[in-house]
Amino acid sequence: MKRWLVYLALLGLSWLVRREWTWEPAPQVGQEIVWLEAFSADGPAPRAGKVRVAVRVLTPPGRPEAPTVVLLHGSPVVSVALAPLVERLRGDFRLVVPDLPGFGRSSLRVPDYSLHAQARYVRALLDRLGVARAHVVGYSMGGGVALALADAAPERVKSLTLVSSIGLQEQELLGDYDLNHALHGLQLALLWGLQELTPHFGLLDWFPVNTSYARNFYDSDQRPLRAALEHWAGPMLIVHGDADALVPVSAAREHARLVPQSELRLLPGGHDLVFAREGVETVAAPVRAFLQAAELGRSVTRSNAEPGRVAAARPDARPEPMLAGTRLVWVLALLALATLASEDLACVAAGLLVAKGSLGFLPATAACFAGLLAGDLLLVLLGRTVGRRSLRAWPLRWIVSPEAVERAERWFAERGARLIFLSRFMPGTRLPTYVAAGVLRAPLGRFVAWFALACAVWTPLLVGLSVASGGVIWAWWHRYEDAAVWLLLALIAGVWGGGALLRALATWRGRRRLLGRWRRLTRWEFWPMWAVYPPVVAYIVAHGLRTRCLTWFTAVNPGIGAGGGLVGESKSEILHGLNPSGVVAAWTRLAPGAPAERVAAVRRFMDEQRLDYPIVLKPDVGERGTGVVIARTAEAVEAALRAEAQAVIVQAYVPGVEFGVFYHRRPAAARGDILAVTDKRMVAVTGDGVRTLEELVLGDERAVCMAPFFLRTFAHRLDHVPAAGESEPLTELGTHCRGAVFLDGTSLVTPRLIAEVERVSRVFEGFYFGRYDVRAESVAAFQRGEFKVIELNGLTSEATSIYDPRHSLWFGWRLLLRQWRIAAQIAAENRARGVRVLTARETLALWRHARPQPPGPEPAPRDVARVTA
Repeated sequence: MKRWLVYLALLGLSWLVRREWTWEPAPQVGQEIVWLEAFSADGPAPRAGKVRVAVRVLTPPGRPEAPTVVLLHGSPVVSVALAPLVERLRGDFRLVVPDLPGFGRSSLRVPDYSLHAQARYVRALLDRLGVARAHVVGYSMGGGVALALADAAPERVKSLTLVSSIGLQEQELLGDYDLNHALHGLQLALLWGLQELTPHFGLLDWFPVNTSYARNFYDSDQRPLRAALEHWAGPMLIVHGDADALVPVSAAREHARLVPQSELRLLPGGHDLVFAREGVETVAAPVRAFLQAAELGRSVTRSNAEPGRVAAARPDARPEPMLAGTRLVWVLALLALATLASEDLACVAAGLLVAKGSLGFLPATAACFAGLLAGDLLLVLLGRTVGRRSLRAWPLRWIVSPEAVERAERWFAERGARLIFLSRFMPGTRLPTYVAAGVLRAPLGRFVAWFALACAVWTPLLVGLSVASGGVIWAWWHRYEDAAVWLLLALIAGVWGGGALLRALATWRGRRRLLGRWRRLTRWEFWPMWAVYPPVVAYIVAHGLRTRCLTWFTAVNPGIGAGGGLVGESKSEILHGLNPSGVVAAWTRLAPGAPAERVAAVRRFMDEQRLDYPIVLKPDVGERGTGVVIARTAEAVEAALRAEAQAVIVQAYVPGVEFGVFYHRRPAAARGDILAVTDKRMVAVTGDGVRTLEELVLGDERAVCMAPFFLRTFAHRLDHVPAAGESEPLTELGTHCRGAVFLDGTSLVTPRLIAEVERVSRVFEGFYFGRYDVRAESVAAFQRGEFKVIELNGLTSEATSIYDPRHSLWFGWRLLLRQWRIAAQIAAENRARGVRVLTARETLALWRHARPQPPGPEPAPRDVARVTA
């Protein structure tokens, strides 16, 4: 909690700094600042204010009339990246080299980052500089801006030069606008989360790969660029690397086909042609020659292009969209890598690309197969290298639990290679099984064939199912293209959820765990507190507003701690208050200290009280059964004390049946009453000599509801087969969240029980409202008032009989509200009698300090050293 508070404080301070102390960096040497109106793709955006554009204007000495060339950079690089090309062109031309809005030293925050909005900024910049017409050179994304400018204002562009340039949507990434748009949306979401949820005080805002870069691609629509290429009638030069891995060479060839007057130069190299100083001359030379020819009117235009090329540029000559060359290699590599994140999603994506016609079934399946097999082998290597001990360290403990690996080791020893194959189709077993194979150093040569066989069966099955349903998915996709991002997110959720559901339904274990999950969802007794308590919280707040005292509840039990049992109360002080009743189970309090000394103190306590194992150990400050241990050996005692460094209560174990008795009394009343009684039943399963403990838990109609807790608690014994008729207790603590069944036992109340509870409660001065946890030899003994108190909870205790499976949520709310109305009446009387109410600040401090503190010197409590029952 403390770390979270520090994080939130730093994050808030970072937001404040970024908002109040935003600054624009100084322009680089040679740059000047021009302020322009804000634009969107459709036109001016007057409400967005002014946009700052940093630009270098380089005029050859003595040649102010030199032809103007605009150089547009890519994304996420800025204009300085074009410096090698600038140096080779500046002697012959007047160069205008801007940082486009969203990049470099220009404004980072603009209303629209799209190609067409950027084209409007370039046009406005030329107006401000007094340039009527210019040659435009665009690199990468800048080529898309150049095309958008030429399409919107062809009269302003003398010639176009595309260097490693984007263009056609079909040649970008996966070849489909909606799919690409969704991917760019996911990229934007990730970068936005990094920038907005990291306390960086503005530093990440200036990192090249930021939300501005992501917005540039997300806001841009490349579909209109096909028409821009088809309509462009002026001179065009296309320079492209034959090994470009980001914009495939097929894009350059298709651009050249659509523009029959264009000149295509394919050069050795990749996407970084203009960056390498030693190779930039191979780019600069043809660009310089082309610009000079275009300025002199010697370049080919659409009107005098070769007839054969004009015919080849017809729309009906458009090639098939099948991926090929470098793009094919990249997409297949991405599919293989994607399987490491989510095998199901990668296979579904491959199937959709096959259904769309972008990929063949065999290469798509082969890429996913390679990724799955590599991932399986990586899991084995993980087990070999880190070993079992390292699995308990972060972050490996988030990936696979040591208990699951230990169990998989036992399976592996019994079933060997078959388990490798079967685990791929059994939910929740593949990860621990493969890691276990590595931990056991299973011979890879023997098992690789089994890995490959499992992948060979699973991969084409999943890809094939995606191909079969791909037509329907793509039809919906294009029908609702405006919601492409949300459709992709829904698809991801559907694939993850659907895949998990199908795997679970395929096995008996999976179906039973699904049943348990469904029951926890539909039976309110298993709901978290935040889902049950809103009406109660509303009543508490409303009563506080009516009485003008929001912390009225702290006056209910003045004898229990500072808040009456709100939070952080000491169990030892409560037991001390009940001691004169003579019905408290024998106990002692152990202060923080050396484990050996505390173990010796436990031994002395047991000798003095003539106790034998088991005994109960629990934190002096705790709730909901957290940290409670029933220790049956000295080793278990030592382990429990080592795990709990804070003060501990050691208490005699009381056999028998357990009940929760909720008592209340108004301060002026002659006697109190019992609001509710909870009959606590411990859950057990009975062996049949055939089924394992795991199968018994999952097969039991009650235990299956708490299956995650039981399977985690008994992970080391899940393969044990109890003998026929042997009872295996699953719960020993009367705590609902640890599996106990709570039944409504209010019908068990008798006058003798009421009288005994009243006698015990009167012993504890300042106690009016709370729940006793008691144990009795039998139900009849309990009704006679013969019981041992093991714990008393104050203000925030519940009448836990509401969790009887027979009771509805409405019953629970009615009883809880009745309970808190009684608390309000008691608090009102106590306040009238002079009981002090904690202030809001004191109440918040009580909550803050309720968490365990580091061990150290403590103030001596009241005489709570030892109590004998």
